Amino acid sequence: MLGTLSWLAGLAALGWLALVALLVLQERRLIFFPARALAAAPADFGLAAEELAIRTPDGVTLHGWWIEGPGDRVLIWYHGNAGNIGDRLHNARWFVDRLGVAIVLVDYRGYGRSAGTPDETGVYADGLAVYDAVAARGVRPENIVLFGRSLGGAVALEVALQRPAGAVVLESVFRSVPALAREHYWFVPGFLVRTRMDNVAKVARVEAPVLVLHGDRDSIVPLAHGRELFAQAGGPARWHVIAGAGHNDTYLVGGEPYAEAWRGFLRDTASSPGNENPRRPA
Repeated sequence: MLGTLSWLAGLAALGWLALVALLVLQERRLIFFPARALAAAPADFGLAAEELAIRTPDGVTLHGWWIEGPGDRVLIWYHGNAGNIGDRLHNARWFVDRLGVAIVLVDYRGYGRSAGTPDETGVYADGLAVYDAVAARGVRPENIVLFGRSLGGAVALEVALQRPAGAVVLESVFRSVPALAREHYWFVPGFLVRTRMDNVAKVARVEAPVLVLHGDRDSIVPLAHGRELFAQAGGPARWHVIAGAGHNDTYLVGGEPYAEAWRGFLRDTASSPGNENPRRPA
């Protein structure tokens, strides 16, 4: 009997080791889900846009769009881990119509028409290159809003630590990759997760005003992740729970309270990067 139990325990341990090894080896594919074909173009949504080709310092050419808006604020949008910029255009129309911002929407390396292969270091380099391309056009830092959704929040925070910006918006963003892995792959030891994206550590060092938005029905990145990012923010911060929203339907479900959270934050951070924005729910 004891021999059988030992044999079964050994078999289970081997199975666990094999599964963990497979997940570790496939880590990049479990984090980045790029799609190459663009499902739509800005004109399909009535958006006026200029096509962008941005060269990163390590020689990767990124593809994107500068979507026109009626106001002075420029929203640099760092999107999530799946699809590409063509999947964000319905939402981009919402931003232009409801917030009056111009939008710079560029694919990371390996996504859409951008060259290369994504990884943590690479997408950070991409984020900085996009920012620098916007600044090179004469957009003042106080008019730049860094918007990161989900994985894009890690990119937005990295850029915010290295470049000045008027505001940072984090939506559906996780504490870190190891923390999120514990939610979905609890049996994988955290030290084996090589991609870090430690957003909690970074948000504590960001001086620009931060708005944290999170759906209360998000099953991919639980609400507690967003709540901790807000709590750990080192500068002025606001927090807005999107009632009834999951991970990917925030702007569709959020309604007027969601729109007003955005509008109020943009209004109150419009004057300068150091605007003293109170730490309060939006």
